[in-house]
Amino acid sequence: MVVDNLEQGYFGIGILNGKTPANLGVLWRSAQNMGASFIFTIGNRYHKQASDTHKAVGAMPYFHYDTFEDFYRHLPKSALLIGVELNENAKPLETFQHPRRAVYLLGAEDHGLSNEAIKKSHILVQFKSTYSLNVAVAGSIVMYDRSMKGTVIY
Repeated sequence: MVVDNLEQGYFGIGILNGKTPANLGVLWRSAQNMGASFIFTIGNRYHKQASDTHKAVGAMPYFHYDTFEDFYRHLPKSALLIGVELNENAKPLETFQHPRRAVYLLGAEDHGLSNEAIKKSHILVQFKSTYSLNVAVAGSIVMYDRSMKGTVIY
């Protein structure tokens, strides 16, 4: 089997200052099911939770960063940071083409992404919703969209 490195891809997903431990576990279960390469948290609100019933933390790399700056310094060089946020500059997920190498960042339900995270995201995406959604649900929708559409080289 010949592997073409330009065709390979990966993605990670995580939460900035996640509020509810159960949401982390649900997001991680979805990440494991949707083929994520790694998961992460940023900030000091993370706690081990019972909702990670698939033990995703043991099945794929998990990273924790104390600050957004620390996370951003460790962003893989070839990956695009995709902020998921209700924002006037965000591209609609419905027509978005996912990059092969991406790191998806979600904000906490009570604060969303920080201004710094919005500013440093390479791309912002959002999807149609009457009201804001649970962070684990929003992340699961983004990962499902990626799995259905596939990826493109950016």
